[in-house]
Parts: sequence; C-alpha cells; structure tokens
Amino acid sequence: MITLKTRHEIEIMREAGRIAAGALKLAGEAIAPGITTKEIESIARKYIEQQGAVPSFLNYNGFPGCICISINNEVIHGIPGKKRVIREGDLVSIDLGSTYKGYIGDTAATFAAGVLCIEAERLLKTTEEALYIGLKSAAAGNRLGDIGHAIAIYCETRGFSVVRDYTGHGVGKNLHEDPAVPNFGSPGRGTRLLPGMTLAIEPMVNAGTGEIGLLPDGWTVVTRDGRLSAHFEHTVAITKGECIILTLP
Repeated sequence: MITLKTRHEIEIMREAGRIAAGALKLAGEAIAPGITTKEIESIARKYIEQQGAVPSFLNYNGFPGCICISINNEVIHGIPGKKRVIREGDLVSIDLGSTYKGYIGDTAATFAAGVLCIEAERLLKTTEEALYIGLKSAAAGNRLGDIGHAIAIYCETRGFSVVRDYTGHGVGKNLHEDPAVPNFGSPGRGTRLLPGMTLAIEPMVNAGTGEIGLLPDGWTVVTRDGRLSAHFEHTVAITKGECIILTLP
C-alpha cells in the first residue's frame, strides 16, 4: 500500500535527508587510497548520531553495518570491514540512511579513489546524470514507467546496462515501502505519481551486462561479468510540479 505523506511528514523527512546527505558528503570526502571501509563507516555513523538520528541500515533485516560500501564490481550492499582497504583507482559506492523522529532519508553516491580509468569515469558520470534525468519525470500525473524509461534509455544509449533485479522504492517510516521504482519501464505505464508520495530513486548501472550475482556473505551484490558498477540515489517528494529532493546537505 502506498502511503501519501503530509506536509509536516515531508518536512521531517527533509531533515532526515539533510542528515543523510551530510553523512554521505563526509564519507565521500574521506575516500582515498589507504583508508578502510570500516573507517569510512565510522565517519558516517558519528555524524548521523551527532545530529540526533540513527543509522537506518544497522541491523536492517540483519545487515551487519551502518552503511553499505561497494567497490568496483560490487553493485550494492557491500559490508564495511577493517581489512577492506581502498586502493588507487577504485570506484567506491556509498549507500546510507538516517532515521530522524521516525522518518528516513535514503541516499547514495559513487566516488573516485584517486584517478579513475576512462571507463570508470564515464560510468560514474552517466549514472549520476541518469539519476537527474529520472528526477525530471518524477512529477504528479506522470507514471513510474516514465522515470524508469528515462533512466534506462539514457544509460543504454551510452553503452551501459541498468540493473533490473533491484529497484528504487517508496520510503518514509520504513526504509522500503511501496511502490517499487524500477530503473526501466515503458512511458505512460505503471503506478500514477501523486502529490505526497516519497520515493527513493536510485539508478544502479553496470559497465557490462545488467546481470548480477550474490557473494557468499549473503549481502554483497556483484556484476555477473566482473565489470564495474555505479550507484546514485536521492529521496524525493512528489509534488504537482518538479519533485522536491529531500536528501540535500
């Protein structure tokens, strides 16, 4: 069931989103060759808690980390660890959420550790641009298929593939709410967007095939062909005009 949020609820989510965005910014700035993913996690967690919020991902369905850190061919749900060291040229995706007064802000971005190869640079740029292409279609009266179609076409015409096994989602009091928000679809098809919907829109884009696999840890999703992946995400509120991005610093 899709839950429409009141103006008051959206304002609380805006604060939750601000906290999440601030944590993501600090975590991204810390990325450099030699740092561990556990150290990056600690930076994000400290900021979230100092702002009076709690990390949304910690123990969510048993997830053992406060944030997800996925490197190179890892698509999503990478677990931070003391022995996982960032190296020169790594493509590092960070996904995190903050829960504030019972509401969640969910956001993600991919960062460069040092100098990237040309393919990694193109993938990172295309995925971030695809997010904002999708956001342009996230307005009341449009349909979910409009968002997904815009994202998929933008990526595929540039030689990349969107992941189809995982999607964006509704978000609010729960991290994952209805509806699912695929990064593919047909224009004019799917659930109609209404004012008050709050969605996490998150292109996950692979350099090669869109097919994925799961590592033995039961969490980390990787590209099936071992090639690179990138991930960007904003939580937004649907309005009669342009959507409101809630996950801004």
